[in-house]
Amino acid sequence: MVHHEAAWSLTDLLFGLPACAVLLLYSWAVVKSNRIRRLRKWPVYRTVLWFAGVLCASAALIGPLAALSHHSFTWHMVGHLLLGMLGPLLMVLAAPMTLVLRTLDVKTARRLSKLLSSPVMRFYTNPIVASLLNIGGLWILYTTGLFQAMHTNLLLHVLVHLHVFAAGYLFTISLIYIDPVSHRHSFRSRTVVFIAALAGHGILSKYLYAYPPNGVEIGDARLGAMLMYYGGDAVDLLLIIVLFHQWYRSARRKPVPAANLAES
Repeated sequence: MVHHEAAWSLTDLLFGLPACAVLLLYSWAVVKSNRIRRLRKWPVYRTVLWFAGVLCASAALIGPLAALSHHSFTWHMVGHLLLGMLGPLLMVLAAPMTLVLRTLDVKTARRLSKLLSSPVMRFYTNPIVASLLNIGGLWILYTTGLFQAMHTNLLLHVLVHLHVFAAGYLFTISLIYIDPVSHRHSFRSRTVVFIAALAGHGILSKYLYAYPPNGVEIGDARLGAMLMYYGGDAVDLLLIIVLFHQWYRSARRKPVPAANLAES
């Protein structure tokens, strides 16, 4: 038991250090960006969003919530919502890549932009691919023995959580464009993919309500499944608002064709 607890405390270190690092790096980038006179001051609300997003994701990985999630499916699901949905959404809204590009010299910024427009990045930020990684990964986690195995194997535990966060982040940046994007998909296609992903997430939560993962008590599983269903909808509602707001603004900027003006 002592060895087991020591292993989980190691994960606090593994996840806690990167979390502190990204908070410090973002803060340093804000200070550096604000010192460049030709640029507008970096919005304070984006800094607040970044800190809130990192804290949400970190709460699922370190501290009391992470400890509870080892023994309770309900608390595990709270962690899932924070790590795979709310945390990534808040961090994406903080526009970290835009901030990084502002702090770099022109030559380095061009190299980074080239990397972001590479075929590999295009592949992983494709809405369909990102949705399969995100929702498909959850189906594999909860409908196979992987969920039970991740609680007894430290490496699996770390890899699964890294995947949940990375897939949630990719899914978010594939649907809403806050940072620069080299290849944009239409609002219509992103909305269709989003609806399919919503259905996949909702069906999985209902499946878990009826068929709990191996080793999870039915009462705990049902409470966790309901939390997944309603909590997921709440976060998705925020994502819908941002996506449709961007769609509305994009439509307003489009000029009305002269032929249409003549007919009106």
